[in-house]
Amino acid sequence: MKAARALAPATKGIRIRWPRWYDRLNRFHFLGKESQFRERTVELAGITSGQTVLDVGCGTGNLTMAAKVRAGADGQVYGNDAAPEMICEAERKAAVSQLAIRYQVALIEDIPYPDGKFDVVLSSLMLHHLPKQLKRRGIAEISRVLKPGGRLFAVDIDPPLFGNLRTIEQAMELNSFIDIQRGRMQFRTLWIPIHYLSGTKAAF
Repeated sequence: MKAARALAPATKGIRIRWPRWYDRLNRFHFLGKESQFRERTVELAGITSGQTVLDVGCGTGNLTMAAKVRAGADGQVYGNDAAPEMICEAERKAAVSQLAIRYQVALIEDIPYPDGKFDVVLSSLMLHHLPKQLKRRGIAEISRVLKPGGRLFAVDIDPPLFGNLRTIEQAMELNSFIDIQRGRMQFRTLWIPIHYLSGTKAAF
């Protein structure tokens, strides 16, 4: 465990480091509907066969695996998380499910991939863990690694007076995203509704 902590890159965001408890809490939060939530997320994200997809803040990889199923054998799917413990668990799950997913310990504010690599970037219930400035830096990095015409699909909570989604939406507007859509999913974590933000990176 000490070695894993030493490998974790420094960040001002909240880092979750207890994968088994995280999965149990998610099952509880979603009242047993987490798998339906993940399937609906990748459906709304519009992932299709052969696409290259990145899941930032992938946690233990449940959404990443759903994305890989939709992208198919010809698609390339990547998952990044700030916590080595979460990546280890995500890799274990992918191996059990025989899914070829490339996981890496990395931060949303420093995504270790070249410009214009991805067709779709996903973010699920992670951005609210970041302070405002880090949200803005993260969205700028997502814009950088998306192909022109690529899509960001983020799902998150937006408690009253928190301003979470508005901060993300403003950062998207500043980083060449167009056709930004915002809505509410039919899922909630216990009593908190889950919203989505979707935008396309401009092709100019």
